Amino acid sequence: MRIRAVDRAARALGLGPGLTLADARARVPELAVQDHDAVADADWLDRLADRCVRFTPMVAADPPDGLLLDITGCAHLFGDEQSLTEMVAAWCREIGMTMHSARASTAEAAHALARFHRRAVCDEQAAIRSLPVAALELDSESDLGLRRAGLKTVGAVAQRPRAAIAARFGAAAVLALERLLGEAEGPLNPRYAEPPLIVERRFAEPIANTNYGLRVLRELMEEAAERLAEKDQGGRAFEAIFVRSDGLVQRLQIETGLPTRDPHAIIRLFDEKMETLTDPLDPGFGFDSVRLSIPRAEALRPSQAHLEGEVPGEGDIAALVDRLSIRLGRHRVQRLQPHDSHIPEKDQIGTPSIETRAQRPWPAPKVGEPPARPLHLFDPPERITVLAEVPDGPPHRFTWRRKAHDVLRYEGPERIASEWWQSKRDPLGEHRLTRDYYRIEDATGHRYWVFRHGLYGREKSDPDWYLHGLFA
Repeated sequence: MRIRAVDRAARALGLGPGLTLADARARVPELAVQDHDAVADADWLDRLADRCVRFTPMVAADPPDGLLLDITGCAHLFGDEQSLTEMVAAWCREIGMTMHSARASTAEAAHALARFHRRAVCDEQAAIRSLPVAALELDSESDLGLRRAGLKTVGAVAQRPRAAIAARFGAAAVLALERLLGEAEGPLNPRYAEPPLIVERRFAEPIANTNYGLRVLRELMEEAAERLAEKDQGGRAFEAIFVRSDGLVQRLQIETGLPTRDPHAIIRLFDEKMETLTDPLDPGFGFDSVRLSIPRAEALRPSQAHLEGEVPGEGDIAALVDRLSIRLGRHRVQRLQPHDSHIPEKDQIGTPSIETRAQRPWPAPKVGEPPARPLHLFDPPERITVLAEVPDGPPHRFTWRRKAHDVLRYEGPERIASEWWQSKRDPLGEHRLTRDYYRIEDATGHRYWVFRHGLYGREKSDPDWYLHGLFA
């Protein structure tokens, strides 16, 4: 295991990315470490990019740990380029982030200078040519080949004929060099946060009738449906905002499992939402305005109806899920989905049904073969007492819930190793141990799925047995 990233205190102690964890602990025994979560890092980087729109609309994520901001035409709004840089740095410090920044005429140059140059830049071209060849970010074989050839800086590579570089290291090396020097264009792929669709109705005089406000909301939804239809889109999230004359803002938010622009269905969901409110919608001295916002929309093509007028699809199920999710809570109605784990109790996870995701197919059993997994799993597995002919052999007899069962047939073992890269303890409260699973059948014809927790003599002197599931 190797260090992925360090903070300023660890870097001051001589630690850095790429160092093995064992060497790091040998240098700093009290070192505090956290498991690297690439998905969480990518999500955090995307959220930082979205929040940087306050500085410029042209923001792009630069994985794994960078952001690219095109400040052309924006710097004067903050004074000058230096003032804007200082403002971004101050914002990063407020949220606890450490920042290395650089300004350059191209995104590639700014990227390289921020990562490989730690001094003030007076001459951009001179600074770029003094960078190590690692700034080209080629593959490890090409990087090593350049350094073995004596080309240790970008300037040394730039002095060589481009045809010779392409012949030895490929056209990608020449393109990376030209983009870094500004001789070839490298388009920026910014993250555009699409503004939500908003329709609003303002009143000359405050309205003190809640039913009238809801009727206005229906009219706004019909107007929004027409605008969504023009784009072949449907909303997935809707927010009704009622602004009172005293300044109080009341919000109602709903979600749908499938994109929709049906005004009647959406208003019905708003009615369901209002029934779940502990405090009813109070107009007070009256509403000054009613606003409908659709922050999330997806493609929704027109569907062909049958001759009977029925529209095919899963609309009825989706409508039921929407109503239950609003009435009970979005996390109370869940859908099981396959999960990439070989640990039986972790190979499926429950996600809110209102969140539509790409459905991965469930593994299909082999034709003519008995099922490898039981229909019912115990959570957690139930402890049993097992009698075996040898300590590391299959069960011969077991006692479950004070009743003895004689084993007539068995199949196994199926060995499942622990997830050693996860926490040190498993759901059974012990250190990570290997499991040996057996499919067994007792004298009465009932079939069970049991496992021995721990390898006999190697992981545990007296392994425990558990009943994990029942076959149909």
